[in-house]
Order: sequence, then structure tokens, then C-alpha cells
Amino acid sequence: MVRKPAVLFKNNLRGGNGEIEFRYVLTAEEMMGHGPTYAKLILKPGCSIGWHQHIGTKEPYYVLSGSGRFTDNDGTATIVGPDDVCYIDVNQYHSIENISEAEDLVLMALVLKEA
Repeated sequence: MVRKPAVLFKNNLRGGNGEIEFRYVLTAEEMMGHGPTYAKLILKPGCSIGWHQHIGTKEPYYVLSGSGRFTDNDGTATIVGPDDVCYIDVNQYHSIENISEAEDLVLMALVLKEA
């Protein structure tokens, strides 16, 4: 089967700024209970996903393009770009924001349930 992803827009996600575009690669049902999200995320300049905790889940972000500021569980802020992987372990906190004035921050996000 070949199809286009389901597209949703979420405003002020986790207390962040602006609108985030989600292009779902797999639905929650297609994840077969392993997790709720596998999606391409697009953050326009100035947009962010606010500080939040992953209770019972883990999540890697894989940055495809653009530049962002990833804030890790310990509060460390790191500038990220293409081919960087941001890993959020079970019960950890994090946030991410697009720090570019002109370019989208595009990343893949995979949220998996704790084994």
C-alpha cells in the first residue's frame, strides 16, 4: 500500500509557541501497541514544543533539516541540525524550538511505550 500521511496541526503544543505540523507516517493502530506516534514534524521559525515529560514512553527526534535548540532533561540546551538525534528516555523532560529566522525545523519523531 502507498498513501500520503495524515496531516494535523497542533497549536501551542505542550505550552510551546506557534503551530506544529504533524505528518503521521503510521497511525496509533498501525504502531500495534508499541507507541502512539511516528511522524514528521515541521516547526516554522519561532515555533516550539514546550517543556514536558514522557511518562512511560521514550522518544528520539531525528533532525532532517533546519536548526533548533533542544533542551534536555538536565536543562542543557544544545543547538541541533541535520542528522542529529535527540534522545528522550522514559520519564525524562525535554523541549525543542526552531531558532532560525527563515528556515523550517523538520524532524522525525517516534514515541515508543516503555517495554
